[in-house]
Amino acid sequence: AAAGKLLVVPVDGSHWLSMRELLDMLQQKGHEVVVVAPEVSLHIKPSKNFVMKMYPVPFTQEEMDEVF
Repeated sequence: AAAGKLLVVPVDGSHWLSMRELLDMLQQKGHEVVVVAPEVSLHIKPSKNFVMKMYPVPFTQEEMDEVF
């Protein structure tokens, strides 16, 4: 964070919900935030406050929703 750039690789269901609040605050202070996340997830969604980079996974959103 000292360089003004953050790379975040969250895990769905981890501390993402509270971490997102922190990332919003860091972005407001001028930091560049990049989040790398799977294209299918429960809570990790794009935001105007950070750049979202998605990677493919071997299941669909519907399959994941059925499991949960």
